[in-house]
Amino acid sequence: MTTPEPADSQTPSSQGSVFGWSLTVLLREWSARVESASRDLPHGVRGYQVLSAVVHDAPPTQAALATRLGIDRTVMTYLLDKFEGCGLLERRQDPADRRARRIVPTDHGRRVLAEVDARVTQAEDELLSNLPPEDRRVLLALLEHAATGAAPGEDRCAAVARSAGLTQEA
Repeated sequence: MTTPEPADSQTPSSQGSVFGWSLTVLLREWSARVESASRDLPHGVRGYQVLSAVVHDAPPTQAALATRLGIDRTVMTYLLDKFEGCGLLERRQDPADRRARRIVPTDHGRRVLAEVDARVTQAEDELLSNLPPEDRRVLLALLEHAATGAAPGEDRCAAVARSAGLTQEA
């Protein structure tokens, strides 16, 4: 007679595929933690995605940012108004096209994003705290490799915004 292995065993489950369940649980917990980490930003996670896209990429136009993140252009206008009012970003006239406005982070916006990024990193570390550091590093590298292979060229900010239900797309 064999005895069942403890629930915290290192062996994979014998109850069938746990892939979908594992990803769902991790995404749900990650989303809740990121929502908490970004609660001080206007519009929470959506605001985090907007500010992150503006800080980490070349200054986008307002229309391009809305398209990239899958946010209605009218809604984007209100979001940017709020961010501009908080001193996190500015709209600047595009020197190449006077009709377009480039969205540019302020120094204050960069500092705020750095603080939120640090809280997100801490939340991710806590989420994976039951794994040794080397296993976390390997898991993240494997997940990134698998995701890149499954969706080559996918815009990371837009993908996160869609999966977190922040866009109009299904």
